Amino acid sequence: MPSEMEKRLLDRGVSINDVAEIVYSLQVPYNADLTMMECTDSVRTVLAKREVQYVLFTGIALDELAERGELPQPLQAIMEADESLYGVDETLALGITNVYGMIGLTSFGYLDKVKPGIIRKLNEKGKHIHVFLDDLVAGLAAAASARIAHQDPKANRYIEANFDTP
Repeated sequence: MPSEMEKRLLDRGVSINDVAEIVYSLQVPYNADLTMMECTDSVRTVLAKREVQYVLFTGIALDELAERGELPQPLQAIMEADESLYGVDETLALGITNVYGMIGLTSFGYLDKVKPGIIRKLNEKGKHIHVFLDDLVAGLAAAASARIAHQDPKANRYIEANFDTP
């Protein structure tokens, strides 16, 4: 059964699989045995964190208010134009990426620039305003990807090797 956050994302056109596909593309070059199920589980684990949910609730609410024209000016105009210098959307998304450290941050920068998959769709102008959601999805994917990277047993080989030397 989908969580409340999964339902909210689906209402905005984003499925867990959409995000997991991005996670997979980020991590499979480093882990040939990675499965989509592991990526889906990682996305759901990140989504279960209360601080991640709060960031998503906030960004989605701002996008929805902007769609209805209910934000005060000049914020309404900024959101409608998706002003490139606004930057608050990226700043909010960093709250998700920071949960899993620097690798989450660098992956977010890459995703924000390349805009693969659902991120590109959300970023396109249309009937919905996704000023925040495209960046939040990038942050979610980056965090889920970083989570997988941190759990990779091969990452410990450097630490273990250093402790084995006298």
